[in-house]
Amino acid sequence: MCGRMTMTHPSDAMARLFDAAPSNDLPEVPRYNICPTQAVAVVTADGGSRRLRPMRWGFLPHWYKTPTDGPLLINARAETIAEKPAFRAACRERRCLVPVTGFYEWTKGEDGARLPWYFTPADGSPLVLAGVWQDWSRGEDAFTTLAIVTTAASPWMAETHHREPVSLAPEDWAKWLGEEGHGAATLMQAAPEGRYARWRVDPRVNSNRAQGPELIEPIAA
Repeated sequence: MCGRMTMTHPSDAMARLFDAAPSNDLPEVPRYNICPTQAVAVVTADGGSRRLRPMRWGFLPHWYKTPTDGPLLINARAETIAEKPAFRAACRERRCLVPVTGFYEWTKGEDGARLPWYFTPADGSPLVLAGVWQDWSRGEDAFTTLAIVTTAASPWMAETHHREPVSLAPEDWAKWLGEEGHGAATLMQAAPEGRYARWRVDPRVNSNRAQGPELIEPIAA
């Protein structure tokens, strides 16, 4: 799965990278512990032009009467995304790119403690995750929400967790956004070997209130 993320790349650099017009209300960076329900900057393709815009992490299906009317859908499984009522329309019509610096996964210690690991591209480049999004509103409440697409983990990733977020290479961005016709389903694969570096980090990141660059500093495993 993907349950916490980091973003340290400047928003203006991301706008240039994706050739996207940036919104003026993007979340501030750097961020070292992005949690569900918080705003995330994503790239969408609207009428032939790209936008870098904020969305609430935690997909809200249109039938939810309140934001807490059902489970918080932070991830969408690649294997069933085209069939699940919550995601099937978004999978066809509303796909987005989610640029981040890295993400966290957890293993369990011998005493049952949650041990966090940090994953980031081994070459230091921005990590671009596949997402789907949905507008949701009830009365005065209105959100644009997203979920990260996940798939079965590669053998290397499975040493830490059995799922991983779908990451997209630059040559695949346009296809995922729907700018190059059909074929997005073929992109929902595990990352190739060597894509990520990983290391253990301080359990302080287990708290959604923790912040700061020290959260991604390596510690002894």
